[in-house]
Amino acid sequence: MASKELKPGDRAPDFDLPADGGRRVALSRLKGKPVVLYFYPKDDTSGCTAEALAFSKDAKAFARAGAVVIGVSKDSVASHDRFKAKYELAFDLAADEDTKTADAYGVWVEKSMYGRRYMGMERATFLIDGKGEIRQVWRKVKVPGHSADVLGAVKALKPGTTQGN
Repeated sequence: MASKELKPGDRAPDFDLPADGGRRVALSRLKGKPVVLYFYPKDDTSGCTAEALAFSKDAKAFARAGAVVIGVSKDSVASHDRFKAKYELAFDLAADEDTKTADAYGVWVEKSMYGRRYMGMERATFLIDGKGEIRQVWRKVKVPGHSADVLGAVKALKPGTTQGN
C-alpha cells in the first residue's frame, strides 16, 4: 500500500506501462503536457465504459487544452485492445497488471462487496501538470459529469504549468 495519500502539490510517481496497440506510456516522456491519469476497476463494465466514453467524447477538447488522457486498470493489454476497439476510445489505456502504479498512487485498495473483502482499483483521477506535480485529485469518482469537471480543471491550469523545461 502507498505510505501516504497523494495530494495536490505532491510529485506524481513516475510510471512506465504497456498500453493498447503495443505501445508504452510513461509519465517521464510526457513532460511539458498536463496528464489526466484516471484509474478504473475493469474494462467493459457499465461504470467503466460510461467513464471511458465520456473521456473519449471530450478527447478533442483535452487535446486542444494540451492534455494527455490515460486510463489505467489491472486489465491486460489484450483486454484494453478489445475495449478500445469496441468503443472507439480516443486515448491510451495502460495495463497495470502488477498494480505497482496503482499502489504508488494509493488507489489499489481494500474493497468490500456483499460482505466479502478483496483488493481492487479505486476509481480515481489525478491531474498532473507539465512539471510532474499533482494539481488535483478526485477520489471515489462518480462518473456522471466527471470528465467535464476534469476538463474544466485542465483549462484552469495557470500558464506555465503546461510547459515543462
